[in-house]
Amino acid sequence: MRGRRLSAEGTRRRALIAVAVAALATLAAIPALASASPTAPLGHAGRWITDADGRVVTLHGVNMVSKRAPYAPDAAGFGADDAAFLSDHGFNTVRLGAIYAGVEPAPGVYDDAYLARLQATEQELAAEGIFTMIDFHQDLYNERFQGEGWPDWAVQDDGIPAVPQLGFPFNYFGMLALNRAFDHFWNNDSGPGGVGLQDRYASAWRHVAGLFNGGDHVLGYDLLNEPWPGLAWPTCIVPIGCLFDRTKLTAFSKRVIAAIRQADTTSLVWYEPLSIFNSGVRTLHGDTGDPRAGFSFHNYCLLEGLGLPLPGPLTELGCRPFENLVFGNALRHAGRTGDTLLLSEFGATDNLATIKRLVEAADRNMVSWQWWHYCGCDDPTTAGPGDKQALVRDPSQPPTGSNVIEEKLDQLERPYPQAVAGTPIRFGYDSRSGVFTLTYSKARAGGGSFATGTTEVYVPTGDFPGGYEVTVQGATVASAPNAEILELVGLASATQVTVTVRPS
Repeated sequence: MRGRRLSAEGTRRRALIAVAVAALATLAAIPALASASPTAPLGHAGRWITDADGRVVTLHGVNMVSKRAPYAPDAAGFGADDAAFLSDHGFNTVRLGAIYAGVEPAPGVYDDAYLARLQATEQELAAEGIFTMIDFHQDLYNERFQGEGWPDWAVQDDGIPAVPQLGFPFNYFGMLALNRAFDHFWNNDSGPGGVGLQDRYASAWRHVAGLFNGGDHVLGYDLLNEPWPGLAWPTCIVPIGCLFDRTKLTAFSKRVIAAIRQADTTSLVWYEPLSIFNSGVRTLHGDTGDPRAGFSFHNYCLLEGLGLPLPGPLTELGCRPFENLVFGNALRHAGRTGDTLLLSEFGATDNLATIKRLVEAADRNMVSWQWWHYCGCDDPTTAGPGDKQALVRDPSQPPTGSNVIEEKLDQLERPYPQAVAGTPIRFGYDSRSGVFTLTYSKARAGGGSFATGTTEVYVPTGDFPGGYEVTVQGATVASAPNAEILELVGLASATQVTVTVRPS
């Protein structure tokens, strides 16, 4: 276990710093402090997430989804201490689950008290500089099918018994009633009041976007977690993708985005491929036409997801090619559509080799990520016991000591460039040697270039307990020695910057 700052220590330190800064500021004796996180709000330039200063942003964070009624993370105990813990360990994003059954418990009736709880959580995260993606989360459509997601009134299963009950994810393949419910949704068949099921869903999103619009730390809206094609699934498990992507799934994304844009014209909107994409199948999802759209994708090895008891080396050999294929397919899709990328789920495992393999692959592909999951939280559709996916065992208790799964935190907390005044060329961290490297062009991702500009690199104290040394070309170091945020200011004469951070 590496040496770490506990959340309480970080909170006390921030309080002392705040008092000192306030006292000095009243005397006008110090300059303004540099930002230690990307400048809100976020946008994108092609495949890159960008901040308000035009810098390319990398996000590292977690999912926080409460799948049991009342579907609110605060009901599971997630609060300000958890937000502080995440910030203390360099995490700057959370994918926050909103369950449609909680949003619209009756047709056309929205539960604003429920949404206010989610807003309060988003504001707690924003206070720590953390960017929140609002995620309409589902697995297996509804509780009737051993999952969560749509409200009961939106379930149309033709009266077919919900059998066999094989659990997650196997009900997708074996339960006819579940697949018929998805079919009715994709067809936008009429529900209560003669209104199409998708139309109701899109209107709910418009309502939610109207409430979250204006939050400068709102990363955007994830339209639907892991869409499933219903009875079309056998045609979609081929490696090249399926017609369903190009037609019904694309039409759905466009319908929901159009509704969101009636309430929020500026936040990013994130659409997902079919869940089959997670294991290496391509997507044929079309371009949504929205200039502020992102592609939210997941990466899970099928061998581990099925719980096959394979030795470590066989898991490595069997998983790595498909994990790399997922990244390649995502980059190909971004190149085709011009949309940005976010790995919004991976993990759900206590296999440290798998975690290390995936975060290193994300670095190689320069993709932001959100770990699944912050906690076990009595998840009804996870692939294993709660601690298998958890980073913190019980969010109702302080995130310290044995409540934190330190060996996972060791893998997930790593050096990375939070904001680059230019366009990354490559970056990565070798945990064996303790060396982090970053190379970037000073060209802006959206066009033009940075004359100078400040790049911010998160350098965890746990990885460099004895301090670190910096070698840099094309920039100067502007931060104090061994600062947790390494600040680099580009030289006006340089077109490219290379930096290496190694233990002292």
